[in-house]
Amino acid sequence: MPQRPLSGVRVLDLTNVLAGPYCSYQLMLLGAEVVKIELPGQGDLARHLGPEAELNRTGIGASFLAQNAGKKSVEIDLKDAADRADFEDMVRGADVLLENFRAGVLARLGFGWPRLRELNPRLVYCAISGFGQTGPMSQAPAYDQIIQGLSGMMSITGTPDTAPLRIGFPVCDTVGGLTAALHICAALAGRDRTGEGTFLDVSMLESAVSAMGWAISNYLVSGVPPEPMGTQNATAAPSGTFAAADGPLNIAANRQQQFETLCALIDRRDLLDDPRFIDREQRKQHRDELTAELEHALRRRTAREWEQLLSTAGVPAARVTTVPRRSSSTSSTTAASSPNSRSPTAPRARSRPSAAASCTTASRCVPPALRPCSASRTPNAEP
Repeated sequence: MPQRPLSGVRVLDLTNVLAGPYCSYQLMLLGAEVVKIELPGQGDLARHLGPEAELNRTGIGASFLAQNAGKKSVEIDLKDAADRADFEDMVRGADVLLENFRAGVLARLGFGWPRLRELNPRLVYCAISGFGQTGPMSQAPAYDQIIQGLSGMMSITGTPDTAPLRIGFPVCDTVGGLTAALHICAALAGRDRTGEGTFLDVSMLESAVSAMGWAISNYLVSGVPPEPMGTQNATAAPSGTFAAADGPLNIAANRQQQFETLCALIDRRDLLDDPRFIDREQRKQHRDELTAELEHALRRRTAREWEQLLSTAGVPAARVTTVPRRSSSTSSTTAASSPNSRSPTAPRARSRPSAAASCTTASRCVPPALRPCSASRTPNAEP
């Protein structure tokens, strides 16, 4: 099997809940050896989060399971002298240190960037926080809900009657984690050229604002504030969710040729000559009228039938499904999520910890249980 890009890279993961664990999970999928550093007797807060009370009680809540497969774990108390010495040894043998404490917490524990760089000049140190390590909001606590509101994304989610709405999953945590993973990979590539590590300051708010590029840049350029549009796409029409015979159907006929094909397939070629729908800008201005015309025709078939017919003809279309249905489907399996691409290789030899993961397929390996380690600080790789 080909070696994965981050094989031989060791990550010390001091993070909790989602943004940081999601970042290190991506690094694990790319081949890194990830060792979670958890507070003795408590561990990652996500161990106790999720819909199943019994899993929460035993410290393997569903929220924890989602982001920590394929990792190892060791309990370290950075206020304990012996543990601090062990942690320093681990830093000397690591490639990446990842944390998502409030700004300055790790430095107050004696492990700010100057000390970490002294221990390991090649270390890539990434700190994820709500608002960055400096500035007037650096000490403010933040969760995904807070960032969604401050970024402006809630104001454009929903309809004019329902906005502001929270997006249905922790999108800001996720984007922050992906941003951190990208920056870490870039820093590792840079280290290969310079031989030096670096400090990365990742702000969840800045990451979220960056991800809103179109909404924000459109406002900055045009001066027109973005508005909540429900299931419709502001940049084109017809592009949104429409009612088929048995439920909702997404159609994104963003190009003129796609609109023409759509009209032909629903037997409404007359729409092509209607002045209200003659081009993209006219269709955007008469979006509601166009939706009514299309849905009258779309109700003749099921969403699945339209999905197959339109997609085959080059018009992007798909049913609106649910999480249970998506989770039970195998039609979207990709290389990034297939077991074969996640099979771990042996970690690069280090002074400590030295145990290899006990599972043979990272995607099927349960996350590590939280339990006291041996005197050698070998991380747990199995429950």
